Amino acid sequence: HNGPTFAPEYEPLSESVKFRYNGEAFVLCTNAGHLLLLSALHLLLLPSLLFLGWLKMSEEERSTITDLDLCDFKEIFQHYKALNEARKALSKEEKKKLKDDADELRATYGYCLMDGHKEIVGNWKVEPPGLFRGRGNHPKQGMLKLRIQPEDVIINCSSNSKIPEPPAGKKWKEVRHDNKVTWLASWTENVQGQVKYVMLNASSKLKGEKDWQKYEVARRLKDCVEDIRNQYQKDLKSREMRIRQRAVALYFIDKLALRAGNEKEEGETADTVGCCSLRVEHIKLHTKLDEQNYVVEFDFLGKDSIRYYNKVPVNKQVFKNLRHFKDGKQREDDLFDRLNTATVNKHLQNLMDGLTAKVFRTYNASTTLQQQLKELTDPDEGIAAKILSYNRANRAVALLCNHQRTPPKSFEQSMANLQTKIENKKAQLQDAVQELQSAQCDLKHNNDLKNRKAVESRQKVVERIEQQRLKLEVQATDREENKEIALGTSKLNYLDPRITVAWCKKWGVPIEKIYNKTQRDKFAWAIAMTEEDFEF
Repeated sequence: HNGPTFAPEYEPLSESVKFRYNGEAFVLCTNAGHLLLLSALHLLLLPSLLFLGWLKMSEEERSTITDLDLCDFKEIFQHYKALNEARKALSKEEKKKLKDDADELRATYGYCLMDGHKEIVGNWKVEPPGLFRGRGNHPKQGMLKLRIQPEDVIINCSSNSKIPEPPAGKKWKEVRHDNKVTWLASWTENVQGQVKYVMLNASSKLKGEKDWQKYEVARRLKDCVEDIRNQYQKDLKSREMRIRQRAVALYFIDKLALRAGNEKEEGETADTVGCCSLRVEHIKLHTKLDEQNYVVEFDFLGKDSIRYYNKVPVNKQVFKNLRHFKDGKQREDDLFDRLNTATVNKHLQNLMDGLTAKVFRTYNASTTLQQQLKELTDPDEGIAAKILSYNRANRAVALLCNHQRTPPKSFEQSMANLQTKIENKKAQLQDAVQELQSAQCDLKHNNDLKNRKAVESRQKVVERIEQQRLKLEVQATDREENKEIALGTSKLNYLDPRITVAWCKKWGVPIEKIYNKTQRDKFAWAIAMTEEDFEF
């Protein structure tokens, strides 16, 4: 492979475009100027920027610029808005030239040779510097992601292959020849200290094989899951605290699809937890109806700082154990102080080869989808209604896995536009019904060929408009129900694609109505091999 490509170097703004502070033009150093540019292009993030990026300024700048409200980005923002409009107004020939240049770059960097086969590289462009957005209420939102240079990048390639050439005048941080991993290049980003990788495209043979293996492991779990459940139910009454804590954790990992909760990287500040790293403050215990109902209230930040809030009934022994685990501890103390993810996974490996806490999440997600599809699919409904049933089944999985999202800013306007279309379609339908009734009246008075054909023609128009109206109403229902739920995450990572492919084939739903092109490429192996009678 030829390594990754890098973002263009920062070009300072022309002198005619000013940043102003307290009404006066202010000239900034390169780093601060770039930060201001990024700030102007992410105006909605400015309230959360909190001047973290100003640390890149000189002492004079830091001492002068002390109030974000006095910063005027208007000229910078208007300048880039104008550039964006100019790009949209390019001629057909100019747009073709840009496309040809992009295709040439992709031909050079977007492919690699692996085991003699040409494979597509997934993310061959290094992300440009920008403001870190994060997900949920991330504490580092608004921080500046620094520019990645070749000196930050580790290259991985075959020992007998040509080492990719770094950009002129640059060098790689390191070159490795490790055939035990699947990444082609890697670097560490500055905001969270996470390692980023250049990997093969999701449609590659290697990725497809790994996906298949992942879902096969989850499929094997169904053969022994009842034995495992019986074991952790028995362990809830163990005399050993460590075993009781492990049993309660497995109960939640299985029943609620909680993530196990891996150890944090050094320097990671986001206060996110999983099951094994829950603290006393993250749960409350409630009893109702003379202590016959036992409820646990969860409230914590999970992966990507997304809040997990849930009230769930539990059995009496789980409740008693949790109360015991909390006794004598402070709010900030670990709930499972004798447990961590590694010990849980080691125990699971002893129960089934390849079993980890994450496999439970895949198993329960896929099982839920299959059960929901069986319950919700009506054989007599049309394609649009069946797709709604599929999305409702997928939504049950997304709720189980806590895959939330913030409704798009354009949601209300989009729904209003859709409702207008529905009202227009209803008016069309009313007119079409009146025309049909008129034709039927004519036919009663004169049963000739012409009037019969008129009735048939208007009947088809009514049926067509009725189908269009129904499709729009189903679409509106679907959008409303999904406005705060992210369906894509479970589709890509937790749901065995063979369930979806089999369902589509059984009920005649076009696969492209369920999977977009990226998903169809990723799951090409499942689309090619799955029959309609597949059972997870």
